[in-house]
Amino acid sequence: MLRYSAIRFVQIVVIMLLYTSIVWFIFYAMPGDVTNKFVGNPKIKPEAIKQMKDMFGLNQPLYKRYLMYMRDLYTGHMGVSFSYYPRPVWSIIAERLPRTVTLFLTIVLVEYALGFYLGKLIAWRRGSFIDYAATVVGINLWTVFTPWWALLLIWAFSYMLGWFPLAQFLTPLKWLSAPHDSNYVFIRMLATFFGVTIGYATIWTVLRRVIHNQRARRLVNWVVAAAILAITVIVWARSGIGSYALDIMWHMGLPFITLVSIGFAGAMLVMRDSMLDTIKEDYITTARAKGLPDNIVRDHHAARTALLPLVTGFVLAIAFSLDGAVITETIFSWPGIGLTLLQAISSEDYPLAVGAYTFLGVIALLAHYFADISYAALDPRISYHRGGS
Repeated sequence: MLRYSAIRFVQIVVIMLLYTSIVWFIFYAMPGDVTNKFVGNPKIKPEAIKQMKDMFGLNQPLYKRYLMYMRDLYTGHMGVSFSYYPRPVWSIIAERLPRTVTLFLTIVLVEYALGFYLGKLIAWRRGSFIDYAATVVGINLWTVFTPWWALLLIWAFSYMLGWFPLAQFLTPLKWLSAPHDSNYVFIRMLATFFGVTIGYATIWTVLRRVIHNQRARRLVNWVVAAAILAITVIVWARSGIGSYALDIMWHMGLPFITLVSIGFAGAMLVMRDSMLDTIKEDYITTARAKGLPDNIVRDHHAARTALLPLVTGFVLAIAFSLDGAVITETIFSWPGIGLTLLQAISSEDYPLAVGAYTFLGVIALLAHYFADISYAALDPRISYHRGGS
């Protein structure tokens, strides 16, 4: 396992070097630069334009600019943004990243949890009305054109019903008197999420070892979950920024509904297919022959093994949801990494565009790596040897 992890890591590093190089050459091989915006302006002298090119290193040969970029990238620098000069690219990414992560991490977790639960239920009841209905609904939602679906929900829930705001990620007037900026709240929302998740997972692991009765364990599990939720709400209510977190969550509502309604369908169909294959295995037949209750066979024998493809999809979905943020963030005017990338390309802000695209690619590569490792760790039947897997 350690040898396999090390080999995969080396492969990821090599691919990362190739990826960052290709991204840089694609962007900088494009014609034009930021000074094109000022060439047609008679008020700006040619000397000023030349000075601007010297400032951003645009007069250097291509190979020198590439070597400088690779050196800066792997030493923690990604250059200075043209549009936000003199702000470094890293500071802009650090500002926009919490907004994207907060939105899309919540979406991915909910859609996969919902897809896992519904997928195992409809697979266990194969051939029933609920199986056919859920499958038809899932296929239609999974294949729907995302921008059309998003605009339809905006029209229904924002324009017609007025339940959600039409755009943006906060209410500007409310934040005029805020004690902190939005990033402060976003980061604390993420910290709360990870803290609660780790705490609940730890308690759940202990409960599984200490309490052996299924009903008692389930009851205690619900009590612990309710207690953690109550404590979280009380802490945020007394923090002084709870109302601002609620404002952000209100603006997250419509993007959340839009993407969860599409994403859960795909997770549900994957879980259903995986579950149907698992049900045919001999050990499931043996478990049933022993007289074990259906819910025990389904949840503890079939669903646990069928979960493996979903785990792989979940890890990759976290990364690729960031890549798909361009469409979603543009439609909902959510100022995250996706919208930043689109604006950078439109304004020929190549350092920011390269930085954002490089960052998204690195996240995707790391997700592939962790997906491989998690799959190997979760399935004891998989062994990795020299020359294959």
